[in-house]
Amino acid sequence: MLRLPITTPSLVVIDSASTTKDQIIRELAARLQAEGRVTDIDSFVADVVRREEILATGIQGGIGIPHARSASVTTPSVAVATSATGIPFGSPDGPAHLIFLIAAPTDTDDSHLQILAAIARQVTREDFRDALQTATEPGFIADIMSKEVQ
Repeated sequence: MLRLPITTPSLVVIDSASTTKDQIIRELAARLQAEGRVTDIDSFVADVVRREEILATGIQGGIGIPHARSASVTTPSVAVATSATGIPFGSPDGPAHLIFLIAAPTDTDDSHLQILAAIARQVTREDFRDALQTATEPGFIADIMSKEVQ
């Protein structure tokens, strides 16, 4: 079976205009839907929001990693956004400037946990965070995600 890359240039938003967690989740979910990786955006967004209500997904370093397993997801994927102004994701050190929306099907293995762990490891590296935050091309971010996370 052909495995799709977890992130493609069309799944990347450079300097999003979203200002809230709900806006950025919906913006990135729309990218996933446009690429056929999410079949029902409202159901998927509801699953992500439910997960956010359990525990905030903001982590140290200006990072937000909202995620959910959902029946609406067709393949494990990560949509990525940068935000110059930052979006509150519940991290004690302030708003997130890098947001990774992880989408995983409900009927798969623990690949979403592997993706989440890989992202969490990589964002501890300042060079990784800086490269993504200063990127001006979606393809650059997609390439980094394929090399460093997938």
